[in-house]
Amino acid sequence: MTEFVKSELEDGVLTLTLARPDKMNAITNAMYAALADALETAEKDRAIRAVVFQGDGDHFTAGNDMGDFAAQSKDPSIVAHSPRFITNLGIATKPLIAAVQGNAVGIGTTMLLHCDLVYVAPTARLITPFVNIALVPEAASTHLLQGRIGYARAYEMFALGEPMSGETAVSLGLVNAVVPVEELRNKAREAALKLASRPAGSLSHTKALMRDTALITAQINREGAILKERLKGPEAREALTAFAERRKPDFSKIAG
Repeated sequence: MTEFVKSELEDGVLTLTLARPDKMNAITNAMYAALADALETAEKDRAIRAVVFQGDGDHFTAGNDMGDFAAQSKDPSIVAHSPRFITNLGIATKPLIAAVQGNAVGIGTTMLLHCDLVYVAPTARLITPFVNIALVPEAASTHLLQGRIGYARAYEMFALGEPMSGETAVSLGLVNAVVPVEELRNKAREAALKLASRPAGSLSHTKALMRDTALITAQINREGAILKERLKGPEAREALTAFAERRKPDFSKIAG
């Protein structure tokens, strides 16, 4: 377990805390590995009856650590653990709960589509900037998001990459409720404890009936394959180079 992902099991609730607040909890490959390991453990361990995701500091997560992500894209020998984390989200049978404050960028938003209960602070901003960096969405979000809020709004989130407020996310049915930031973690934990007290078999069957796991897994794989190809292309190279050079990317002379 990396130092940047804290894990605590109490009263049947496994709490996973992104603990890199000085970097807005940007997720490194090692952090993805820790999160994937934790979800795999949760599936096997009968003592774990619910999982809570939360982040230290003012933000939930800035998404991928771009420096770490760029290094992976250049070195094929590095085993990327983000696909394993995403796959485990898609097939999780136990309740997943999220407490979200500040920015939830990229995976910070798409992972919420796999959480069964999501509570956000008034500061929450859901951001899906995949197109901005010449990539495509992940975590079956191209299927799940439009199913939740409709094609037009989902396309707008993906194509324009503009932030969605917590209040708007609640009004669209994307998350459950806005909670004062000082009460956010308690709200998520209270909900997790309630779920942990429910019959685990009934919960897992209910979740399975509400989610088409085969379709979700297939879409995750489809998105992943396209993303992998995109990373090799000129648009992604321009986006990553621009990030490293701290400038705005210029895609105007690159064919799609």
